[in-house]
Amino acid sequence: MTGKVLVYGGTGGIGSETARLLREKGYDLHIVGRSAEKVEALANELGASASIADLNDPGAFATVTAEAGPELAGLVYAVGTINPKPLARLTPADFEADFRLNAMGAALAVQAALPALKAGSGTSSVLLFSTVAVAQGFSSHASVSMAKGAVEGLARALAAELAPKIRVNAIAPSLTRTPLAAGLTSQPAMAQALGQMHPMGRLGEAIDTARLAAFLISEEAGWITGQIIGVDGGRSSLRTKG
Repeated sequence: MTGKVLVYGGTGGIGSETARLLREKGYDLHIVGRSAEKVEALANELGASASIADLNDPGAFATVTAEAGPELAGLVYAVGTINPKPLARLTPADFEADFRLNAMGAALAVQAALPALKAGSGTSSVLLFSTVAVAQGFSSHASVSMAKGAVEGLARALAAELAPKIRVNAIAPSLTRTPLAAGLTSQPAMAQALGQMHPMGRLGEAIDTARLAAFLISEEAGWITGQIIGVDGGRSSLRTKG
């Protein structure tokens, strides 16, 4: 059984690759993003419906869900921020912005979609995104680690609350070549050095994470819920030197 999946952040690297893989699996899609040009291009490519939305507006989630339709088989919240600053330089506005988009946005997206996720006859699936920095601990990641740590707590809490009708999982990637991370990955020397910090010797590509994302949304993952799964080239758990 397939159906429609609501993909927030569908024009980012991981979101768009996930949308393409879900379309290959036979799902209908509703794509959400800020850039009308990018959203419309991807929606046309995939034969999807779409919404243009500013997710800093709490009212946007109800509008998006209404535009997506009355039944959803899944929801992907592939939205995030990268704000690497030491604690001394972080402002209240930085903390609020990271928490609002990453954690509160995820909660509001699921809350708004609950009736549609419950409307179908089968089990639906929600997928959120964390970061390797939550489990590993990186310098200058205090704000985003706080926000994504909240996402991990949210995923587990919702998995317990919404079972067995709705499965909820999260993926925690390491640094991946996406438009969001371009500031860190666009310089070849820096990208190579960062890649060598991973046991697999390279940075992640969007498709690396998208393959797991599409699997977790699908019925193939029907007995998986409440999990935080790393796609991180081994960085969260392995030490190959020293």
